[in-house]
Order: sequence, then C-alpha cells, then structure tokens
Amino acid sequence: MNIQERYCFHLAKTQQNHLIFASRDEDVKAHFFILEEGIFRVLFEKQTGLEVGKTWSIAPGQDDLPHRGRDRFSTEHFSLPGYTLSEDEQSFAIQTRQLKAVIQKEGFRIDWYHTTHGQWQLFAQDRQTQAYNFNGELGQELKHYLKRDIQEQYYGLGERSGHLNHHHRRYRNITIDAMGYDAEHSDPLYKHIPFYITRKPEQAFSYGLFYDNLAPGYFDMGRELDNYHGLYRYFEAESGDLDYYMIAGPHMRDVVTSYTWMTGNTALPPKWSIGYSGSTMSYTDAPNAQEQVWEFIEQCEKHDILCDSFQLSSGYTSIDGKRYVFNWNTQKFPDAKKLSADFKRKGIRLAANIKPALLTDHPQYAKLESLGYFLKDESGNTELAQFWDGGGAHVDFTNEGAYTWWKEEVTRQLLEYGIETTWNDNNEYEIWSKGTQADGFGARLPFTRIRALFPLLMMKASFEAQTTYASEKRPFLISRSGAPGMHRYVQTWTGDNRTEWKTIKFNNKTGIGLSLSGVYNFGHDVGGFAGPKPDSELFIRWVQNGIFHPRFTIHSWNEDATVNEPWMYNEAVAPIRQLIKLRSRLTPYWYSAFYKAHVHHEPILKPTFFDFEEDTRTWLENDDFLVGESLLVASVVEPGVSTRDVYAPEHPGGWFDFYTGRFIAGGTQATLDAPHHQTPLLVKAGAIIPTNEASRTFANKDEDQRGFLLFPPRGANGISRYTHYEDDGETSHWRTAHALVELQMHTSEDAIHVTTDVISNGYRLPYESAIFILATGDTRTLYINGEEKPKSNEVTASL
Repeated sequence: MNIQERYCFHLAKTQQNHLIFASRDEDVKAHFFILEEGIFRVLFEKQTGLEVGKTWSIAPGQDDLPHRGRDRFSTEHFSLPGYTLSEDEQSFAIQTRQLKAVIQKEGFRIDWYHTTHGQWQLFAQDRQTQAYNFNGELGQELKHYLKRDIQEQYYGLGERSGHLNHHHRRYRNITIDAMGYDAEHSDPLYKHIPFYITRKPEQAFSYGLFYDNLAPGYFDMGRELDNYHGLYRYFEAESGDLDYYMIAGPHMRDVVTSYTWMTGNTALPPKWSIGYSGSTMSYTDAPNAQEQVWEFIEQCEKHDILCDSFQLSSGYTSIDGKRYVFNWNTQKFPDAKKLSADFKRKGIRLAANIKPALLTDHPQYAKLESLGYFLKDESGNTELAQFWDGGGAHVDFTNEGAYTWWKEEVTRQLLEYGIETTWNDNNEYEIWSKGTQADGFGARLPFTRIRALFPLLMMKASFEAQTTYASEKRPFLISRSGAPGMHRYVQTWTGDNRTEWKTIKFNNKTGIGLSLSGVYNFGHDVGGFAGPKPDSELFIRWVQNGIFHPRFTIHSWNEDATVNEPWMYNEAVAPIRQLIKLRSRLTPYWYSAFYKAHVHHEPILKPTFFDFEEDTRTWLENDDFLVGESLLVASVVEPGVSTRDVYAPEHPGGWFDFYTGRFIAGGTQATLDAPHHQTPLLVKAGAIIPTNEASRTFANKDEDQRGFLLFPPRGANGISRYTHYEDDGETSHWRTAHALVELQMHTSEDAIHVTTDVISNGYRLPYESAIFILATGDTRTLYINGEEKPKSNEVTASL
C-alpha cells in the first residue's frame, strides 16, 4: 500500500457543522468545520489525540478568554451557516453560498473556490504531490503545502521586516529579543502571528490562512524551489497540531476584519493613552533616578511639551546593576508612591516595566522554586536560561499558583503604589532546550508546543490584576511580545529598532503588517532605540511619523548614553512641540478610530490599498499609509528634502492638503511641502474630522473644545457621513455609557449643508455646541442643522 492509498479518507461522522473524516487505517482524523459563510476550518488529529486540546487564539467577537483556554473543538459564537455536502468516487464537496472546498479522498488535498457572478472560481489549491505530513514522510515537523502562483501577493504574518509583499521570502515563526534589528532584513522579531493574506491580482480576490499553532516554525513564501513539486509555499511547525482556518474575502478588508473578529475584540484604551508617552532607559539606570524622572516632567512643563504618560524602564528594580522584577530600588526611588502621586497631579500616568524571569539570586527565587512556579527541564528541575544579567528562570504561567502569584505581585508592587499601567517586557521566552516542560494547568506539556502562549498569559495575568484592583478603570497595558489574541489586552510596539533613516521607512511596513494581522494598537520607538543618537533632522522626521501611529513614544538606549528627548536639540524643540500639539488636536479622531476598531474590527493604520483596492497603483510598494477613515500620511523617509511627492488614490471627490486646503485630484501625483513642523498630510474630500480646538498647554492639558474640520467635495450632490464617538474616556462603563454624534455633509453648487444627530446611550455630551471649520477655504454658504451661518471659515453651532 502506497502513502496515497493509506491516507484515503472517508466520511466517518457528521455533527451539525463539524464533519469528521478518517483515513483508511483510522490513524488520522480530519475535522472539517463550516463556521461562517466564508470561514472553514481544517484540523488534523492523530490516533493518540490532539497535542494541545485548547486554543487561546479563537474568541469570535469576544473581549476575553479563560486563562485555561477554549476547547479546541468548540464552535461557540460562530454562526454555523447552512451548507451542502456531496460525494463522488474521488472527492467530497462542501459549500456555502460564498465558499466551497473540494476535498480529494486521497491525501485530503483541498481545492478552494469562491463565487463570482454566480460562478465558482478556483482560488487556492493544496500541493498535489502531498500537501500534509501525516506520518513523518516529509520530516518530523507539521507541514502544509499549497500551490503557489508567481503573480500572487502575500501580506500579513504579523511583525516582519522588509517590504509589505512577502512573496519569495522565508520567515521564522518564533519570538526573539531582536535588539537593534535591521528593519529591512532582520528576522525573526518579537511576535508570533501565523496568519497571512494571499491576493490574487487577476481575480481581484483575497483570502486568509490562519494556523492556530503556538510552536516555533517557518513560513516559506516561495524562496524554496523543488523540481519535483512545481511552485509551492508552505507552513511548518515543530510540534502541536495542524489546525488552520480558510477565510474568504473577496476584499482585503473582508479578510482582515473577519480574522480580527475571530481572534477577539480590540481593547478600547483610555483616552489619555493617545497622548505622548515619555520613556528612556537612561533615567531609571541613574543613581538619582527619581530626580531625573521628575526632571523630565519639569522639562516638559518648561518647553510646553504635552505629555500624558511616562514609562519607567526596568532600572527601578535594580540591585547592583541587575534587574529584579517586583523589587523597588529605594536608593534610586526613595518614595515611589509620592512620585506616582506627583505625576498624577500633573496629569501623567506611570507605566512600570516588568519581566517574566527571575535571576537565581532574586530575593523571591528560592520561594518560587520551592513552589514549582518555574518552567522545568525534563528531569523536573528548574530550567535555567540566559536572561539579561545572567542565568534566570522563567515564570510558568500555565501553573495556577504562578499565575496567581504574578497577579498578586503586580497588585502589591505596582498598583498599590499608584502605578496604573503594566509594561510587559522581555517576554519572548527565549528557552531553547527541547526538553523544557510546562505545567499545562495540571496536564504537563512540552514547552515548545505552546511557546508563544507565555507572553499572552503574562499580559492576561497583568490585565486581570489591573481589572480586579480598579474595576471602575479601563485597563491599559503594554507588551512587546505576543501572539494572536494579544490585541484583546495590550498596546504593543515593534521592539528595539536601530537608529537609521531606513528604519522609518521599513517600520512603516512592519506596522502595516501588524495591522493586516489584527494588531491595531501599535507604534515604534521614535528616534530609534539602539545605535547612535539621531541627528536633528532624522529625529524631527521620526516625530513627524510617530505622531500618526496609535502609540506615540520616544524611547532610546543610545550607544553614547545620550537620551532621545523633545528638547535634545534646540532647533528641534519648536517643531516637535507643534507636532505633538497637532496629535493632541486630533485626539477625538484617534479615539473614534479606536472605537471603530473595537466595534467594526477596522484597522486604525492601513496601507492605501486597503480603502482603494481597485486603484492598481496603491498596490505598488510605497511609503504612505492611511490613518482612520480620511487621513493619508506621506512620511519623509530620506534626508535633505523639503518636499514630498505623494500619490493621491483614485477617489471621486479628490483630496485636499490638510494645511492649505489645496485641492488634489484623485489618481494623480502631487508634491507637498514638508517643513519640519508639519507632517505631509492629505485629507479625503468629504471628510469630517473631529478635533479638540482648545489651546492646550502643559498647564491645561485637560481642556477640551469640540471642533469639526470640514473638507467638502467640490460641486453638487456630494454626500458624506461620519460617526463620532464620545464617552468619559477612562472608566469601564463605556459600553453602557457613551454617545454617538452622527454627522452628514451634503453639498450643492452654492451651499454646504451639515446636519448632526446626537444619539445618547447613557452618556450626556459635556458640550452642547461645537466649532465647525471649513478647512478648504470654500466660499459656499454653510448651513448647520438648517441654520445659515455667516461667511466665515470658522463658526460655532449647536448640535
């Protein structure tokens, strides 16, 4: 009997939308799930059962999952649509109205079809020369091979270096501390997100593949060639289970929002987290750390730099220069509780760095080892690994006691000090021994099978501590490493980048890759973390870019011990001040975008093709990106320039220069001024941009005056709509206490009509009127809710 004959499958059992196929010898089961009209799932199970019986990734439309995970066979929260099943001599066909899978009985090879104009069209195929590694015929790893078309484009894969289109590259799927990485070439980086999107240009069709597997592995997107198999690509994992989801488009937007919904809701952060967050390793490493941290606030006040939070690097935990999590160095910080209170009095929240490993001379090491709270080697002893300043042991978050201990320490050593935010750092879990074991919540598991789970459980334990301690407050957390589902809990950043011009360019693409992989709340270390300090021009351009990311933090560990600060260059202070105030002015726009990310699973930062898919020029590699519904950011990514060429995507109403109101036709190239105090920025015609028009200074950071920038399209019969979201910005009651301001703008040849409708859901707006600003210099008569307004670019009107 040859391999193909042995692995000939028959339908063994049907359980509603769960079909179970078995191989001839019944040593392999193939579970097939029809979850949504456009989402099917394939799970292979050996005779010995699943290696990992739970998932921590799948949470359809949910905010959270139990820390023990979700049963891998559960279909809860999926709609489970009707489907048809047919069989002939060679195959099975399973279809909904949108998606069809034709499964060959021999080898369980699948051909995938989508409907277009009432016809089924083939869009993906398993490799015909064996697609799966059922019994070690293709090596020891799990593998899934698909046919590859040379025209296909591959996007996503989480946090990756280089260009957006990943065709012809090979990536290692593992978390690693990639200090000072090259944003163009380095791989792997900090996150484990085994999801990617394939675009078929000739069909204008996109689909996604998500592999629910937490073990290290690879994605080969066409780098490997083998004459015996034709063109192919493949997923590989060291262990665990082959469990994958096929997500049909047809559009890129459909795939991204479906995948993000499937892995859970994006956390809605408190409004203060949108502001500038100060940080550097230098302050907390200094002997007089508390003085230096406070001096940062004094400098912000002196230079009128708006700042809403500050991140305490791990130096606050030091003993003789080494880091010891949950330990306060009282010589550096003689009164940390007072520091926290003083910062809050200035309107600034503190975030404290925590790490998931304890050095062997940590004050609590012996206690935790005696309780069995660390990961263990195959002999049952504590597994030691290199960590920062020497050998250390990693907390086993699959041990109930260790999970509880972590929450208690977060509460005792941070939250009770008045620190509201945890910064979960160095949580890549770099343990390389194949024999390392995890408690597995009482069912011991090899660490490798669930390696990427540990940063997720670390942030979830911190999240639970924060929500328990201050149930009225909306939790806010930061994490460097992570896995699918991390967006339910944390904000992230792309780790310890290197200071050089190309980092801005390629970090933009890394961030867009995260957006296309369901992680929307992210940013980059502005100014560069490692390497030389940025010169003045590079620093300013980096700030220009950084203010248009969901996370805006200037953070550094420069080789010459300098610190990236807004005032590090005299000539840079004024433009940086102005740039940060622009971000502050746009806070309401950012906040509404976060709300829509949570409710509609819409990315906040997007590639231009996301909203303009039919414009073929947007698919070319470029340095631009969209923020929210209406803004197009054209970052300056090279030195010595004073203008920036930008392509305005095809849009019937065209675009406007944000600063001058100059009209730019869609589908054309434009040259924008790029002075130091302005990020080159286009606005889509028809846009309504909510703003804070208060003249905020450091002393009155909380002042708020709602404004709406209007960018009416030229000509008649232009209609646009915008939904603005409001709540108290901080508490956990936002689901039952918020308001929506529905705005509509209609243009005729001689008038602009704006109407507003306030929908209150248990929350009363703190304002009854707003400032409406015609940002394009339009001379047509403006009507607000039917009332004619005087000829002016700026008017106040009741809502």
